[in-house]
Amino acid sequence: MSGNAYPAALRRVIVGLSRWPGVGEKTASRLAIHLLRAPESEVLELANALMELKDRIRLCRRCFAFADQEFCPLCADPARSQGQLLVVAEPGDLLAIEKVGWFKGLYHVLGGVVAPLEGVGPDDIRIRELLDRVRQEGVKEVILGLNPSLEGETTTTYLAQELRPLGIKVTRIAYGLPMGGEIKYADQQTLRESLSHRVET
Repeated sequence: MSGNAYPAALRRVIVGLSRWPGVGEKTASRLAIHLLRAPESEVLELANALMELKDRIRLCRRCFAFADQEFCPLCADPARSQGQLLVVAEPGDLLAIEKVGWFKGLYHVLGGVVAPLEGVGPDDIRIRELLDRVRQEGVKEVILGLNPSLEGETTTTYLAQELRPLGIKVTRIAYGLPMGGEIKYADQQTLRESLSHRVET
């Protein structure tokens, strides 16, 4: 059945779903047809969850991870080690590392990496906020946990240069991660090893 043969309402859902990462037109069509056949209560539950997601989820005021209050659950947890700060590029990287269950410190989400070819410089990501946190929160070690890509390496080098004068320990996760790989897609054992065998920059 060609896309034009679908009714307009169904076609709009397929187009909307196909914009999602990793969802092609065939998968979008299967998902849309599943929604069409699902009980109305199930569809309403999903629709309400999506609206609540847009309405309630924001960025943590401290670390810039996803939160539904002023501070995310990790920053609000007094049991987390205040002396260690793990720097990641995106909230998805934080979630991947947190699943491993090994790291007990706090995080800082940059919101990207330095990428000169894309016009992203140090002032376009949350480096100033990171430096402020290190100065104000008594951080003893910053662990740089950025993807092993050209942009990740550029950002790691820049951050190490900015952090060293503050008199703290600056380390980076070790790389069992392949060059060009992404932290959020790495398996838990690789991430655990990368954190355990971090090296000073």
